[in-house]
Amino acid sequence: MQNMRIASYKITEGNFTDVADVAKEGMLKTFKTQPGFIRYGLADTGNRTCLSISLWETRAQAEGASLVATSWVREHLADKVELTSTQVGDLAFFEGVPATV
Repeated sequence: MQNMRIASYKITEGNFTDVADVAKEGMLKTFKTQPGFIRYGLADTGNRTCLSISLWETRAQAEGASLVATSWVREHLADKVELTSTQVGDLAFFEGVPATV
């Protein structure tokens, strides 16, 4: 079973694109260096809020990602976002349709 970390942020300065650009260049690269990392994304949820979503092999790795993300955001996005909630949990399933090229 995979594990998911979801963090909600309020955008306090700039816009979603500004935050996403910084996160893609930095947070994604940081997560990729962490044990158990599977996938990461950032979603615009409207009203100057966004969700950080990451998948991990174990719950302990997902919980560790919260510490890594908190530190990284403090160093790189503290002037743009404010954390409003974080949740970690088991992911029962996450399916889709394979992409065709």
